[in-house]
Amino acid sequence: MIRVDNTPRDYAWGSLTDIAELRGKAPSGKPEAELWLGTHPGSPTQIVNPEDVAGAATIAEYLEARGEQPLPFLLKVLAAAHPLSIQAHPSPEQAEEGFARENALGIALDAPNRNYRDDAHKPELIYALSDTFEALCGFRDVDHTISELENLAAANAQACAATSALAEFTSQLSSRGDGAIRWALDWALTGENAAALVAEISLAGKLVKDALLVELAEDYPGDPGIVVALLLNRVTLTKGQALYLPAGNMHAYIRGLGIELMAASDNVLRGGLTSKHVDVPELLSVVSDKVVPVPILEPRNVAQGIDLFVPDVPDFVLAHVVVTAGMSQSDSLSLTRHAIVTCTAGNVTVEGSDSSVELEQGQNAFISAEERSLSFAGEGELFIAL
Repeated sequence: MIRVDNTPRDYAWGSLTDIAELRGKAPSGKPEAELWLGTHPGSPTQIVNPEDVAGAATIAEYLEARGEQPLPFLLKVLAAAHPLSIQAHPSPEQAEEGFARENALGIALDAPNRNYRDDAHKPELIYALSDTFEALCGFRDVDHTISELENLAAANAQACAATSALAEFTSQLSSRGDGAIRWALDWALTGENAAALVAEISLAGKLVKDALLVELAEDYPGDPGIVVALLLNRVTLTKGQALYLPAGNMHAYIRGLGIELMAASDNVLRGGLTSKHVDVPELLSVVSDKVVPVPILEPRNVAQGIDLFVPDVPDFVLAHVVVTAGMSQSDSLSLTRHAIVTCTAGNVTVEGSDSSVELEQGQNAFISAEERSLSFAGEGELFIAL
């Protein structure tokens, strides 16, 4: 077992305090949005004591020296104080085809108009650490959206403000049948009258005191993602709940502290609330426009204090472990590959077949598959990416 750590990424939407408090550190004064734990080259996780592993500075270097591949997953501590971009991710087949296509076109991997930076899919799950975690995810029933659009138009009409764009959009959405959501996405992101629609929705949001619409209009004035947000389910997770976002699911995190686990990929197709590249045709080829229920991922209890969140992909599993004095050696977790653990509360000893590590709140470790099985002592909370 190898102690590891990293420096939080300072994206503008990040919280000033949440990650620092979780790690038991003083706030840096800058937003701290994500702490990456894995082998992804975007923010390589550092080994705390390189001398213990023949000088390897990162997990990636350690695995390479062993002749092994990078980890298939990326574990993150995520703290959103403002909404993130609306986005969807490709399936494995779409990612492979898109990566090869953009390579053939000679688009540089770091080009701002690049959609596929690797050939892998990027399913992900988010577990709420804060009391609530707000998100948009998956398309809701069109009738619900139409009702909300009519309420917004009524508010503008009462204030003697413009409603023509809202009326046109609502009428078209009502008449499109099974293709309504795909049409609405395309129109919101490319339509000639989309700017007027955004303006009318933004004004109406203030009039009806819709907190989300007001926030989106303040953070992303004039952004067509404000329209897209009206097509999506609004979700408030309570602490301990998790969402699973498979390929094609349109989503955006709004606010909260969570543990995020995903396949180690950079493939993102954006659909608004961003200054970055938005490729509408490619987004429409990837996104699923099916109306879906909120994709809550229920845990499976495998031992006292040990719950597993198991998605329908082989890339990762998230273990949530609440360690108490009542746990025994038989309350264990089997390993079939390398893992990463982060401690979010208390003081816990993790013991494997060959070694052990003691972790306090805010500390992390890489665990080799050779440990085979993990047992726990002390009191606290762990998240383990498997």
